Formats: sequence, structure tokens, C-alpha cells
Amino acid sequence: MIKRQAEANFPTDYGMFRMIAFSEREKDWMPHFALIAENTDLSKVVNIRFHSECITGEVFHSKKCECGPQLDYALEYMQKNGGAVVYLRQEGRNIGIINKLRAYELQEKGRDTVEANLDLGLPVDARDFTVAVEILKQLGISEINLLTNNPLKMEAVENSSVKLVQRIPLQIASTKDNEDYLSVKKDYFGHMLEEDFEG
Repeated sequence: MIKRQAEANFPTDYGMFRMIAFSEREKDWMPHFALIAENTDLSKVVNIRFHSECITGEVFHSKKCECGPQLDYALEYMQKNGGAVVYLRQEGRNIGIINKLRAYELQEKGRDTVEANLDLGLPVDARDFTVAVEILKQLGISEINLLTNNPLKMEAVENSSVKLVQRIPLQIASTKDNEDYLSVKKDYFGHMLEEDFEG
């Protein structure tokens, strides 16, 4: 069972957030986070983004995925409209950064993101979104609008006691570096993307 471990306010380029760390153990050095925009009323329908860690896209601005721009968009959206980003420490669809780089190496040889994971004997997507739902419950959130294109995230909420009021699309324009990756997300994973991946 995860629980709230620590919290503090911190200013960002998008505004002030309340950052709350959740983990099973007090000294866990990789907790999950809830980043709650100021002036968000958690007793009402709350705009929520479940976002999985992507060090390559968020920190080093890799163009192989759209994770960095997605996180930026979500933080800006929550400040403008109220809401929270639940940040999950599930790097590389929860295979970890080392395996993610191994998968990238196979992709350089022509494999797509799904084929690369399978070649390595890894699950295609090992993320667990029930932990995000648990964080919502601990925050006292009972109704949400979910900022996502991923049907698995919606399913996790729909199978819980938290009410999914509506989905808010999150469309990021594709680039020549990630268009094949986005095509796999749409065709294999069933992500709800526009044909040109633009919103």
C-alpha cells in the first residue's frame, strides 16, 4: 500500500504546484508524485493526467517520443484549468532505462518498439495504472476528467470507484523522428490519435 510521504509547494515555468510524494517505504528514492496545480478543488470533478516517467524525452529532450511535450502540455493545462498530474515512475513502459536503451538499439536495426521489447523477452507494456487510481483515492478525488489518448488508462479508472466523467484528448504533432513510434501506438496499442497526430 502506497502512502503520502512528503509534500511541498514549488514554482515552475507554468505556475505553482503542490508536489506530493507517494511510496510504500519512507526512504524509497523513486516515489510516484502528484503535482497539483494551485487553486484546484479536489472535491469537484478534477482534471487529471497519468504520466509515466520518460527520462530520455523529458530531461534530454529526445525526439524519439512525444513524452516531453506531453508533460509540458499537461502541466500548462492543469495550471490554466485546474487539475493534477500523477507522475508514475514507470520508465520505458515500466521496463527501466537500461532495457529501454537496449530496445532503442534494436530499433536502430529496424525493429519497432513492440518488436524490440518482445525480442528482449520483455512485456510490451508493463505499466500499472492502478497505483495512479490509488493516489487519486488518497487525495480524496472521486470524479475526474482524464487527459489521455490511452484506453488502458481509461480502463483502470472505469474499473475503480473513481468516476471517469470524460476524456480530454492530448494530441501532439508528430515529427519525422517519432512518426513510426506514434503509428505503433495507434495501430498496436489502440491509442486514440488523429491521422496526423495533431490536436
